Amino acid sequence: MITATETKLPRINMPLPGPKAKEVIEYDKKFISPSLFREYPLVAHRGYGAIIEDPDGNTFLDFAAGIAVCSTGHCHPHVVQAIQKQAAELIHIAGTDFYHRHMPQLAERLVATMPKSHHYKVFFGNSGTEAVEGAIKLARYATRRDKLIAFYGCFHGRTLGSLSLTASKNTQRKYFGTLLGGVEHIPFPYAYRCALGHTKETCGGEIIELLEEQILKRLFAPEEVAAIIVEPIQGEGGFIPAPAFFLQELQRICNKHGIMLILDEVQSGVGRTGKMWAYDHAGITPDIVLTAKGIGSGMPISAFIAKESVMQWKPGSHGTTYGGNPVCIASAMATLDLIEGGLMANAQKMGEYIFGKINDWPSRFKIVGDVRGKGLMIGVEIVRDQRTKEKAPDLRDKVIVGAFHRGLLTLESGENSIRISPPLIIDEEQADCAIRIMEESIREAEKSL
Repeated sequence: MITATETKLPRINMPLPGPKAKEVIEYDKKFISPSLFREYPLVAHRGYGAIIEDPDGNTFLDFAAGIAVCSTGHCHPHVVQAIQKQAAELIHIAGTDFYHRHMPQLAERLVATMPKSHHYKVFFGNSGTEAVEGAIKLARYATRRDKLIAFYGCFHGRTLGSLSLTASKNTQRKYFGTLLGGVEHIPFPYAYRCALGHTKETCGGEIIELLEEQILKRLFAPEEVAAIIVEPIQGEGGFIPAPAFFLQELQRICNKHGIMLILDEVQSGVGRTGKMWAYDHAGITPDIVLTAKGIGSGMPISAFIAKESVMQWKPGSHGTTYGGNPVCIASAMATLDLIEGGLMANAQKMGEYIFGKINDWPSRFKIVGDVRGKGLMIGVEIVRDQRTKEKAPDLRDKVIVGAFHRGLLTLESGENSIRISPPLIIDEEQADCAIRIMEESIREAEKSL
């Protein structure tokens, strides 16, 4: 994948941003909505493998992957070839009005990844928030109920329905007025900050008790609740994995009361955690699964996958103009070829390799409070004091910006955590480089204490 003129490691030639990058940044300021949040002044010019190159010729090791989107790396030849071939045959036909073979082909492959105890059907969209919106509608339609339960720290999207579920940062909801009614949020199991001192495997029992003994007895009657929606690993909330027993208990409660269990795998799915879906680690059987981001290797595609017994709505109940676009589906098919052909196994292998190198960071660095995650979905929590666990978003930002200036791309997550979500193609040399840069950036940030 890498030519003689390309590199697999960072190469910074000048102070950042360079002159050509500055031109783009100023151009952007004139015409683009200021609502977009840019963490540091990276200007992408081209990408290959796990590398982003800016217009000044600087190269960056990408451990953000477009918010976990570029699962197969940038411009993987197998994906590019599939896109080019399909674009020459059929770019668009509205799947809401007509048939084309591409949708059932991809749907069949997605269904094959679901638990074999049920048959599933698929609806395609363009983004994660569309998948969430569709799942809300389907759950309400299937149950004839309207109440929804989500979790503090969760991120499910920015359109008004999905935003009603989102409880990550108040900035995301501020000034947008009344949102969808009938939504209640409850705590998410957060072992590092568990007031009862539980471990990563046992945290959350009191939340299950709150749900059963308070929410479903004092607030919502169970027969009014359409769905509980949960990220098996919170993404924007800080890369926090839910314990397996917690997801199992949610399923028990849902099964008991006929509530839909919706697993939001938009960021955690499609091989990132070393299994096809993060919920596979808990061995549960969800009613509806949401996917987007990494399924398309950068092309806009999403899906919600539901039990056939649930997806029984009538024609016209839900639709889409672009969802199931043939070119996007070609990209997704090629992506699944690569994920199932070795990248999922590499995510598990490289995740174990990285964890083996950074698990001791809390003992080596006084501002690292916790290291957590599964596969190549890794969170590093930055604190001002390990004893008090005081959150240190300013130090977190210094680490991220310091890493950028050394040629490593990462992103923030939650109030004070760093997310590490590289393409699933990375090797040990790239992992070692990223770890070295992170350690240098952490040491630099510690000097400001």
